Amino acid sequence: MTSSQRIDDVTWLDVSGGRIAYQVDGAQTAPLVIGVHGMGDTRGSFRFLTPLLVAAGYRVATVDVRGHGDSSTGWPEHSQESVGGDLVALVRHLGGPATLIGNSSGAGAAAFAAAAAPDQISGLILISTFASAPKLNPLMRVAQAVVTRSPRLWGMYFRSLFISAKPDDLDQYVQHLRRVLSQPDRMRAVRGLVAPGDRPWREVAAEIHCPVLIVHGSKDPDYPDPEAEARTAQKLLVSAASVQVEMIEGAGHYPHVELPDRTATRVTDFLAASRA
Repeated sequence: MTSSQRIDDVTWLDVSGGRIAYQVDGAQTAPLVIGVHGMGDTRGSFRFLTPLLVAAGYRVATVDVRGHGDSSTGWPEHSQESVGGDLVALVRHLGGPATLIGNSSGAGAAAFAAAAAPDQISGLILISTFASAPKLNPLMRVAQAVVTRSPRLWGMYFRSLFISAKPDDLDQYVQHLRRVLSQPDRMRAVRGLVAPGDRPWREVAAEIHCPVLIVHGSKDPDYPDPEAEARTAQKLLVSAASVQVEMIEGAGHYPHVELPDRTATRVTDFLAASRA
């Protein structure tokens, strides 16, 4: 059972375990696109891409995944698979089907949603998705554990993922993230999206049948070889109607924030082709 409540431009949808916050821009009758941010971020991740997609004729919903942003705290779990279930509930609530745009861990959640509800997900755009099994040495595991417990360190790490085109509001945005993540239980939600033992989206990749666009920044420091990681994801999607890979030259982990115009061109071309 779900229900929603709207205050100003934010709406909360009650789902099993808590409330997720989202906002919608664009015409009610336009095709639906939903933006899903990554760990430690908020729906503000799509602040530059959303107006470009609305101008192109789409209705865009951006969501704060469970435990993040304006969504509630105290969730029993924060796995990407559980977030995928929340996305399916949101699509149904808004009147799907929808194309999901997921960034980083949000891409994994979007993939789980597409595998679980193929009738509700008409397309996937996976930005900076992780397809390979993580290979962290003991030192990196300790570093990850420390960073995902500190809003200040998380802000420093987040900033490092912007390579060549830092947005003008990056300082203010990082300060906003630190304030949000300083609230009780927020960092637990961050850790929950990469918890050891949770099922990775690659295990359901063969169950995805919709068209897929994979977008990676060519200088993303989260991967030894960003294009190789994108191609790994492409090879997993053996049942998808189509799979395209687009590299955004010069971008880091957030190409939709660093180079939104260039990213929007790839996204709108994919959306138009998917509807044809």
